[in-house]
Amino acid sequence: MSDLKDWVELILRWSHVFAGIMWVGATFYFTWLDGRFTELEHSAKDSPGKEPEKFVWMVHSGGFYLVEKQKNPQLLTQTLHWFKWEAATTWLTGFVLFCYMYYDHGLLVNFEDSPISKAAAIWLSLGMLAAGWAVYDLLWKFCKKDIVGIIISYALIVVAAYFSCRYFSGRGAYLQLGAMFGTIMVANVWMRILPAQRRMVAALKAGAQPNLEEGARAKKRSKHNTFIVLPVVFIMISNHYPNTYGSPHNWIILSVVVLVGWAAAKIIRRA
Repeated sequence: MSDLKDWVELILRWSHVFAGIMWVGATFYFTWLDGRFTELEHSAKDSPGKEPEKFVWMVHSGGFYLVEKQKNPQLLTQTLHWFKWEAATTWLTGFVLFCYMYYDHGLLVNFEDSPISKAAAIWLSLGMLAAGWAVYDLLWKFCKKDIVGIIISYALIVVAAYFSCRYFSGRGAYLQLGAMFGTIMVANVWMRILPAQRRMVAALKAGAQPNLEEGARAKKRSKHNTFIVLPVVFIMISNHYPNTYGSPHNWIILSVVVLVGWAAAKIIRRA
């Protein structure tokens, strides 16, 4: 029976990591690609008499590719490719693995001197997952200035880190915050990015002009995901380093790592 449980955990973890690689890879590829088109736009503005470049030329695996970005898209007969199942598979396998290891196996709380019971911890964890998305979504739906949203978001993350480390085990607290980040990321994809893209495609099919402002809002959520994912990757491997989650200052370490991840994402996005 123990061998079966080990295989279940291995399959879940393997699937989660592989799906995450596909999701993060696709996200950062399109982030890089969008950055190159931004450079072309700036170059065209700086050289008004020069014929503007429209394509990004790339080579990979023995093939050459010319990619064009359409700000005013046209409805084409070719197959439109969507990138969505990587996000769904990553979250589903991660959530099942989190439930299996931390809810069922009891790793969410300390085995001794836990401030709350296992059942209470599970309900608290689920509530924080739902609340994390709701608060984030409302904040960025109404916040007009990015710097204000960033400051408020980070303050809420610090509070969540402290609260989690206070009531959950060290490992459980770190994975709880990672699960909250992952839930925000997948909800961004399925509730804010994909619906906007579907409405834009539907407008094209109806012969109408798609709402480009809605596309810009979807792009901002995608940008958020590229910043969130760096701390998530650290959290995924943090259980190998007890000096992080096991430290008396574990919530401070976690809060600092989030900032480091954001800074790294800022550098990567400009590369």
